[in-house]
Amino acid sequence: MSRQDGGPAANHQPLLVLGKITEILDAFSLARPSLTLGEIQQATGLPTSTVQRLVTNMADRGLLDRSGDRIRVGLRMSYWAATAVKGLDLLSIVDPALREIRDVTGETACVFRAEHGFRVCVAIAETRHALRRDMYVGKIIPLYAGSAGRILLAWDPELTERVLSAPLEPLTEGTVTSPPELRSLIARAKADGYAISAGEREDSASGLSAPIFDAAGNVIAALTISGPTLRMPLAQCEAWVDLLVGYAEQVTRTLGGRIPAGDTGSPVVSVPALPD
Repeated sequence: MSRQDGGPAANHQPLLVLGKITEILDAFSLARPSLTLGEIQQATGLPTSTVQRLVTNMADRGLLDRSGDRIRVGLRMSYWAATAVKGLDLLSIVDPALREIRDVTGETACVFRAEHGFRVCVAIAETRHALRRDMYVGKIIPLYAGSAGRILLAWDPELTERVLSAPLEPLTEGTVTSPPELRSLIARAKADGYAISAGEREDSASGLSAPIFDAAGNVIAALTISGPTLRMPLAQCEAWVDLLVGYAEQVTRTLGGRIPAGDTGSPVVSVPALPD
């Protein structure tokens, strides 16, 4: 039956094409913002000829941009994304992610923001375990102590210098109070795209944090899993890195944010789309 007949073929054809376009767009991520045709084909599993045809048409319409053999999501998409995220705020977007992280890991998931030289907990999904870290919305912690602080400092050199120029008072025996050592740990957090700490703010407590970025590529928050080191030894924290970075990337994308050029972070796994 032809498309002009208005039958099933006409009704389903546009949906098939939209599905393939969506698969191509989904191949891109903040960790892999630039791909070749071959990489797109591998990520989607679509026939090479289909990928070539659709990428060419999408580039002509501004949905994709091409530079040599590298392909990126088109700048025209940012205009549409801006209207989609207008009116959304971080807390409304991050709450579902926190609950999912808590349910998957069993540990407390929270979000920290930098405020006046400190980090403040602004959202939390608390563990159901009886043994838990002391954490609540409004909790104020020095920026130099713990994984979340390193994430908030890693992309803000000016704030880092202010923090390092002030006295670094120990909160525990494990608190890093040496400016050169802390500077090195902050640089490592930026290079890795995440940070892990243990016993720095509270004895026998661990934290794993990843950055959430805004549209300008600035870190606006740290997404954190925290819990007793008994349940969160280093090996367990490392096992959850891809999970946490994946959720941080999902929140960043929902906000219309982007990772700054040159900062690709860690490889991530797919996570469920956040609920509306």
